[in-house]
This record gives sequence, structure tokens and C-alpha cells, in this order.
Amino acid sequence: MSAIALAHWTFSSNRKNAVSSAEMDDKDPRLAVQQETGDGPLRTFVGLFMVPLLVVLICVAVFVGFGWIAYDHNSAADYLNDLKSGWRPRRAQAAYELSKVLVADPEALADVPGSREEIRRLFTESEDPELRRYLALIMGYTQDPAALPLLEETLNDPDSETRIYALWALGTSGDPDAVPLLTTALQDPDSGIRKTAAFSLGELGLAAGIDPLMPLLQDGVADVRWNAALALSRLGSSAGVAVLEQMLDRGLMAQIPDLTPVQTEEAMVSAVQALGVVEGLEAKPLLEGLADSDPSLKVRRAAHAVLESLGD
Repeated sequence: MSAIALAHWTFSSNRKNAVSSAEMDDKDPRLAVQQETGDGPLRTFVGLFMVPLLVVLICVAVFVGFGWIAYDHNSAADYLNDLKSGWRPRRAQAAYELSKVLVADPEALADVPGSREEIRRLFTESEDPELRRYLALIMGYTQDPAALPLLEETLNDPDSETRIYALWALGTSGDPDAVPLLTTALQDPDSGIRKTAAFSLGELGLAAGIDPLMPLLQDGVADVRWNAALALSRLGSSAGVAVLEQMLDRGLMAQIPDLTPVQTEEAMVSAVQALGVVEGLEAKPLLEGLADSDPSLKVRRAAHAVLESLGD
């Protein structure tokens, strides 16, 4: 066989083989699919799991990052400095933030020299009602005995909201001399003042507040009666049990004008907790009924929690 003939035979033979392979591929489509998608499972895994996971991780990282940026790292001393030298609108915000810090830690300013004196000075000099309200709270939380005359004077402030903050501060002051001031406020014609004074007597936690609270159980304003009953329970008195039971009667609660469902729920939860304190096991039947059938999940949970604390 000549070289030319051999070359021709080889080309022809290779062509036949190539054609045969193509024909085989056409006859067996599964082979073609395998060739095109040989890495299909890996692509599926990446597409269904890895990519969504990566997106979630990125979103979480962005959320945490912005949260860290927005988080306020100021200490009580920092807020006090803002109060002394800050821009006027910022001072009210700083006082508010400082009052929140002191709610969580009443000793937050204990190691800051001259802090009580500075708060009293700012309170005396300020003409901003909003700033004075938060400064009043701060004086109460720090239990500064020298602040009592300032708070007493504030009870004559023409702004009723400022007076309410002063009463609130007296309740957290821990000062027995606050009892007569709060007792006088129980007789104020403004129901908001009366109920705050009642609440503050309970917050003060002194038995001397029990007798002054008793007349308010007959007050014409439901919110005042409720606060008196709750305050009495905090002072260990069961004198307000009848009012607490009324607070758990949804039929009676529905008759209170302008009472929202949220306010009803909050009042009932408070009454449940108060009954558990002053009635104990005697309140068990009422609490069991609430735990089983009250339409509010919060009320049911509160009743369950009190029952669990009471045991058998």
C-alpha cells in the first residue's frame, strides 16, 4: 500500500470513528447530558444552600454593624458632662438618657464627685420644663436628701406634668419626709396628680402611706382607685382586694370610658400580680379561671406565673 493510500485509509478510518462516536451520542442522550452537566450536583448545592446562606450572613453583618454604630456607649458621667456643657436640645436628651441609666443602676453617679450638687444647680437654673422633669427624676433616683425642698417647691409648679414628675421622684427618693407631701397630693382636684401620688406612695414602700391611701379606694375615677389598690398591695395591705377583683372583671372594665384594650390588659396583669401578693392561695380560683379562659395571652401568662409561684 502506497503512502498516499495509507494516509487516505487512516483519514477515512478516523472519520468513521468520529462519525460513529457522534452517532452514539445521538443514540444515547443520557451521555450528552452527563457531559454537559457533569458538575450538576455541586451547582445545585451551591445554588440552593451556599448562596442564600451567604446572603443571610451578609445581611446579619450589616445589621450588627449598624447596630454597633447606633449603640450609645456613654456612661453616666458622660451624660452629666453633656448636661453641663451641651447644646440646649441635647441637654434634655442627656437628662432623659441619664434617668434611664439610673433606673438600671441607681449608684451610677455615686463615684462622680459633685454630681448631686450639679444636678440640683441645673434644676434650679433651668427654665426648660422638659429638662426640669428629667432632672427631677434624676434627683429622685439618686435619693439626694438635699433635693427634697426643690421637689416640694415643684409641687406648686403651674405645669401639671412637671408636678407629676416631681411626685414620681418623691416616690423613688426613699425619704420618709416625702409621705406628707404625697399625702397632700392625694387630695388634688387633678386625677392625674392623685393617681401619681398614690402610685408614688406604693413606690416609697413605707407603711405610713397605708392610711392616707384608703379613701382613694372610693375615688370617682377608676384609674385613681386602681392605683390606690395596687399601692396598698405593695405596702402589704389587703384593703384594696375588692378593687383588684373589679379590675379582673371584664364586664366592669368594659364600662370604663375611653379605656383601650391595651390599657385593660395592662391593668389586669397588674391586678393579677397584686392579688398573688396580698391574697395568696385565696385568690387561686379566680386566677385559675383567668389562666384557663381569659382572651388575653398576657393575662393568662400572668395568672399562670402567679399560680406557679403560689404552688399548692
